[in-house]
Amino acid sequence: MRFYYYITILFVFTLSTNSFSQEIKWISLEDAVYLQEAAPRNIIIDMYTNWCGPCKLLDRNTFANKDVAKYINDNFYAVKFNAEGNDVVNFKGYTFENPNYDPARANRRNSSHQLSQAFRIQAFPTIVFLDKSSNLLHKLRGYKTPKQLEVYLKLFTDENYKKYQSQEDFNKFFESFVYEFGSK
Repeated sequence: MRFYYYITILFVFTLSTNSFSQEIKWISLEDAVYLQEAAPRNIIIDMYTNWCGPCKLLDRNTFANKDVAKYINDNFYAVKFNAEGNDVVNFKGYTFENPNYDPARANRRNSSHQLSQAFRIQAFPTIVFLDKSSNLLHKLRGYKTPKQLEVYLKLFTDENYKKYQSQEDFNKFFESFVYEFGSK
């Protein structure tokens, strides 16, 4: 009888732990574009490098936040892309690669991937937002806290961004924004 009691407690603990922790479901850019055909969503791309300290902070502090992870999983296709890696990517009819990639420098500064060049990424991390047709909406440079990122996540969910036609409209949106994400 005691054995079943411990099994039950273990089962409940496992369920409660899983319900509180959430991770972003990262997929490839090709998979995100493919999924857009059947179920259109905007795409969020985390452009990072292995050597980038702020990129690691973004992973640890922002993308690990349960509210951020849940919101991204519910509203976007999430792509994590090493902007100096050696993946071959097919996107919008073009093949992007990193012909000067040096495996000996995998965890140090390496050559820039052609996809990051196509998006004109100049700093890391950069979060790229694409619309439901995989067209560039916005590039958000630098480390962002969960609350700082929340504004942009909600702005670029579906077609919310189309409501704001001027800088003044965006400033009103930003000033009246009500934050909902927690800090953990």
